[in-house]
Amino acid sequence: MSAWSVGHGAIRTFQDRREAGRVLAQRLTSYRGEPDVLVLGLPRGGVPIAWEVASHLHAPLDVFLVRKLGVPQWQELAMGAVASGGGVVFNEKLMDRLGISDEDMAETLRRETIELERRERAYRGDRGPMRISGKTVILVDDGIATGASMMAAVRAVRRDAHRVVVAVPVGPAGVCRELATEVHEVVCASMPQDFEAVGQAFADFHQVTDDEVRQLLATPTTNPV
Repeated sequence: MSAWSVGHGAIRTFQDRREAGRVLAQRLTSYRGEPDVLVLGLPRGGVPIAWEVASHLHAPLDVFLVRKLGVPQWQELAMGAVASGGGVVFNEKLMDRLGISDEDMAETLRRETIELERRERAYRGDRGPMRISGKTVILVDDGIATGASMMAAVRAVRRDAHRVVVAVPVGPAGVCRELATEVHEVVCASMPQDFEAVGQAFADFHQVTDDEVRQLLATPTTNPV
């Protein structure tokens, strides 16, 4: 069963990521108290939101890293994404249109995998990733645009997870609908018809730092209220 929720065309502006996390947390209340729920935030911007969700659900929080595979000479344009555990998504139509060679893709994948592993060590230190086998995994980011990063995360975790839920404050309805075919549920709080960028849904969209991520991961979310 899959679903995508919070009505098509819904529009909302958030003060900051923490407010967006509280809004999403209320939409995810049905998972509160369920055994084996794990919230995974996609660094860096997804972690403040994921902390609010995990705290509301009394669920453990961890990071799940995804690195965009940027087009050579135009790094902001994603030709795919790689996630923790080796999940990879390619935009083959874009690669064909731009004439991206196998060698360029392999080199980009190698470089971003190294950076992904470096960031995992930076955020967790010596602690390994939390076990996801048999769990309901809620993947949280601060928004989706093309969906490539989230799709890579979904495909990496669903091999072992019991259920996968995607929760984001903002994204295009079409991408949310596509993700819903891959997971148990998609919760998206704002789906503007004139979607341009994730930042348009936030009054404060500052760049989250590595120190903020580490501090949030060290702040308990499972203490009962």
